[in-house]
Amino acid sequence: MPESGINFAKKDKLLSIDELYQLSKILVEQGITKIRITGGEPFVRKELMILLRKLANLENLEDISITTNATLIGEHIPELKELGIKNINLSLDSITPETFKKVTRRDQFETVYGNLIKLIQEDFNVKVNFIALDGQNTDYIIPILEDLTRHYPVSVRFLEEMPFNGGSKNFQTIKWNHKAIYNHIASHYPNIEKLSSEETSTSVNYKIEGFEGSFGIIPSFTRNFCGSCNRLRITATGDVITCLYASADRNIREILRAENSEENIKNQILKAVGSRAKDGFEAEAQNKNYYENSMTSIGG
Repeated sequence: MPESGINFAKKDKLLSIDELYQLSKILVEQGITKIRITGGEPFVRKELMILLRKLANLENLEDISITTNATLIGEHIPELKELGIKNINLSLDSITPETFKKVTRRDQFETVYGNLIKLIQEDFNVKVNFIALDGQNTDYIIPILEDLTRHYPVSVRFLEEMPFNGGSKNFQTIKWNHKAIYNHIASHYPNIEKLSSEETSTSVNYKIEGFEGSFGIIPSFTRNFCGSCNRLRITATGDVITCLYASADRNIREILRAENSEENIKNQILKAVGSRAKDGFEAEAQNKNYYENSMTSIGG
């Protein structure tokens, strides 16, 4: 979250749990097979488990995934497992309490790390997201690989910093791009195998010889995966976003609350997807409010 904080949305502007389920049902009927509930920490939404229970029973939905900062997920781990939810992306930008507190402005490293280990022990498919922040946490790229991927079957994914992640802003280049991250890791480990990835994967994935887990690099600033991106994001207030570098294409909250909502929502989603920019650079050029975006308000 930006140090200055954000303006929180009024409750009546948020999609209700019933509305989120209704929208999910419409999207699945249109062919969506995977839904990710994103964070920050989505469990700040007190009724979230109600939505997850409903989604778990939604026919033709093949995968429910969660992105979390792991501050509140702990008590829900047993039920998540019962619901068949297996894929968890966990944000962890440091492996020491001191740097964790400096980067996140939260003194909750022990809670987060403890929940990470619980998820691993309960056989969740855990991916750890680590944003490479120049001058803040890059000294811990190798230690987090040693601490986690050497011993556990997890994937640590290193992300390039983006200008709207709550940290630095208005930069046009980054020191720790995907090549720099890889070269830094390769300088410590000579035997690295490139792994095959799904066609729509945003990460390039690797395995270090002798390690239980793997690592990936997500070129979120370089944006060389745009040609295969198939993601559609809808915020808690109903904004439809076809690219993180784009402004909201449209808002469907009031359409969802009006008559004939199902057919109108289908039309709006198809229009949004059909008019998406060809890549993140075109989206950025079209987005005059680009640097006003925050991952906190977009939803992780």
